[in-house]
Amino acid sequence: MNTDPIADMLTRIRNAVRARHTRVDLPASNLKVEIARILKEEGYVSNYKVVDENKRRVLRITFRYATDKRSVLTNLKRISRPGCRRYVGKKEIRPVVGGMGVSILSTPRGIMTGQTARKEGLGGELLCEVW
Repeated sequence: MNTDPIADMLTRIRNAVRARHTRVDLPASNLKVEIARILKEEGYVSNYKVVDENKRRVLRITFRYATDKRSVLTNLKRISRPGCRRYVGKKEIRPVVGGMGVSILSTPRGIMTGQTARKEGLGGELLCEVW
């Protein structure tokens, strides 16, 4: 049993990108699908889809690489953990890597980027940062 499925997802993505794989499969959940949706909207991954394999839902994420085979996705960092949750207000949401990255938050209106949450005047749990 995995106690932190989001950290597991980020670690699988990080390991697959460093090994230069084209895609990664991981157990699907609604939260993971929403994180993958944000990664696609921000241009860090090329595609994602939920597939049924062996009576289980699997989230399949396909990565984007530049022409020189460098990944668009540099790193992912888990911020709020099950043992130490991190909540931020709308004024405490800071830019990631000087504005080059994106933070992902869980807000009362759903999963969204830090920039969107700031615009809508929302705070929430700071799940992770991606750059």
